[in-house]
Amino acid sequence: MSRLWANSAQTALAVRCTLAESDSARVRRMGRPNLLPRLIVGLAFTVAFAPALAEKKYDPGASDTEIRIGQTKPYSGPASAYSAGGKVQLGFFEKLNSEGGINGRKVKLISLDDAFTPPKTVEQTRKLVEQDEVLLVFNSNGTAANSAVQKYLNAKKVPQLFVSTGASKFTDPKNFRWTMGWLPTYYNEARAYARYILHNRPNAKIAVLYQNDDFGKDYLNGLYDELGDRRKQLIVAESSFELTDPTVDSQLVTLKASGADTFFNISTAKFAAQAIRKAFDIGWKPLQFVAMPGSSVGQVMVPAGLEKGIGVITVGFMKDPTDPQWNNDQAMKEWRAFMKKYYPDGDLMDWYNVYAYAVAQTLVQVLKQCGDDLTRENVMTQAANLKNFDLPLLLPGIRINTSPTDYRVIRQVQLQRFDGKEWVRFGDVIGN
Repeated sequence: MSRLWANSAQTALAVRCTLAESDSARVRRMGRPNLLPRLIVGLAFTVAFAPALAEKKYDPGASDTEIRIGQTKPYSGPASAYSAGGKVQLGFFEKLNSEGGINGRKVKLISLDDAFTPPKTVEQTRKLVEQDEVLLVFNSNGTAANSAVQKYLNAKKVPQLFVSTGASKFTDPKNFRWTMGWLPTYYNEARAYARYILHNRPNAKIAVLYQNDDFGKDYLNGLYDELGDRRKQLIVAESSFELTDPTVDSQLVTLKASGADTFFNISTAKFAAQAIRKAFDIGWKPLQFVAMPGSSVGQVMVPAGLEKGIGVITVGFMKDPTDPQWNNDQAMKEWRAFMKKYYPDGDLMDWYNVYAYAVAQTLVQVLKQCGDDLTRENVMTQAANLKNFDLPLLLPGIRINTSPTDYRVIRQVQLQRFDGKEWVRFGDVIGN
């Protein structure tokens, strides 16, 4: 800053000298009153304040050369399959930095293991904020884990940006201005499934398996609200499980015994795969819906047995890497090339790796919009002002729009059915 002011002073001096010479000559030639004092004052004022207009603004984690961001991921524990997202994003920012970074600044991502346990998430997030001094926390995993640090980050006014969960509580700018989700909300996803049931199977007998936490309950609330007065008539059985349970086999046996012909599988990857496999193995063949976090081909359908998941329905909003229609798609080609170079052990069949890449692209857009104002306040301002942002890896017709009163990033989805190899979309893009 001292250099900037020194340069400005030198410029002002040069301007004053030049003006002094030209005005003296003009006065001698024309005999007019000397305007030099007023000109010197006006131009010196303008030059002196030019640095203020261009001044760079930084909060902890940002500088002329670096933007430091942090996250927690389950590199160990029951949800370790989702650690792939962190590995994708570490590679993403390595690639970005090799290409010059963002507005000339390199991005440093600090990705810590929280084992998908809220107490560990709290410990690691405090470290990121208080020791590593990150500008923002980005795309940490899990509803319970993010819930555990939401109040802390909001009290500290540290952006909790694009959390990796679709729980509705993370799209609540009125109460949590510093927290923003990215995925379609679980609540609205469940409503989409319920609408399909009401239209296509009005006399369904529904059984529900759900994870006993905010993630599972958010789905339940969407299902209940959309079924409305018919809820008690249509839902014939419910069974929950804990993340610490070894399997959900006993729950599946109980749900089958209810006589249900429709099954809602509200589970994350490990348990979603178990439920799909167990239903098939015990001869239960309901119309089955699986929550989006449990719909990865590589992490769920393959372990379950590809033939055992035929007919399962979920929602999609991204181009599926298993869908041959995207083989020659430019965005998919670029993603595959990235994976081969920066994450060669990553699964090219897993949509979650596409998601992790796309959400990182969204953060880049936010940081680009920030320009030289890399304050936490401006990060949230820009995140809440994404307008018709077109991510090439999203399904055609889906655009990103946010506002200070609407923090939903992905608002649209499309139903899709598993055919034994890949997800096949059907129906229209739904949502708003």
